[in-house]
Amino acid sequence: MSNAIVAAGAVIWRKNSEKKIEIAVVHRPRYNDWTLPKGKLESGETLISCAYREAQEETGLSFQFGPFLGSVEYLTVDGPKIASYWAAKYIPQNHNFTPNNEVDLLEWWDIEKALKTLTRTTDKEIVNKFSDSPYDATPLVLLRHAKALAREEWQGEDEDRPLEVIGQNQARRMMVNLAPYQIVEIHTSDAVRCYDTVLAFARALSIDPLVTREISEYTFKKNKEKSLDFIKDLAEQVSKSESATVVCSHNPVLPRMLGKLLKKSKIADKEIPTGKLQPGDAWVLFLKKKKVVQVDYLPAP
Repeated sequence: MSNAIVAAGAVIWRKNSEKKIEIAVVHRPRYNDWTLPKGKLESGETLISCAYREAQEETGLSFQFGPFLGSVEYLTVDGPKIASYWAAKYIPQNHNFTPNNEVDLLEWWDIEKALKTLTRTTDKEIVNKFSDSPYDATPLVLLRHAKALAREEWQGEDEDRPLEVIGQNQARRMMVNLAPYQIVEIHTSDAVRCYDTVLAFARALSIDPLVTREISEYTFKKNKEKSLDFIKDLAEQVSKSESATVVCSHNPVLPRMLGKLLKKSKIADKEIPTGKLQPGDAWVLFLKKKKVVQVDYLPAP
């Protein structure tokens, strides 16, 4: 499906008064169908930002993204389509669902009803994936700094090496990738290239970045265990507090941090990322009971 329409959306979930999981579904009058909230990718948009925007526009709800659930392919009257979905935890707030020509009804269904009543088989497939996923896990984002000036092009101290033009653009757009996770805490290496990567979205979220020497390249080279102990302790705090957190660091450091946190994980080898992150890329680790239960790859914006 190389010429397929690309779309993205979310399985927005909550627990009802009986602690039973319910998911948000919408009715589209044009097709007279019941479906999961989703929509088409716009020019220049990342897949995750599309999913977040479309789910918000179709439901008017507030939510926090969790694990990636996967993609489905199917044929529509407009041609082949590939739709990707994330789990999304409903945040109880005043919401403003407004019926319109595209979506005229919003309802909460339990899983059993969704599997019986959703119109598309592919939507039911995503609901099954949701049920099998760690949908209630907390995100910890391991972010590589945006593209920096090459070492050979910089005459000063390495920790002062700045972002180049591409990296500056990546940093300005970082919010579109990270906003869905409802980040509440940001740790950054003391290197300029890391601090400048997180500064724009930290300001947008009214968060003061925590400059953390333990995750710097310099500290890692001198004392690897200090860096690895820091990330282990932080992951435990994130899991306990359920506070979504970003850690912006360097390529030599991040893969070792990932390895440290995966030591007690039961994730299958085929689901574990390999290699290094490119500038602006991230691994999103999902934590539950102090263990990593899923790792998603998030490409640079």
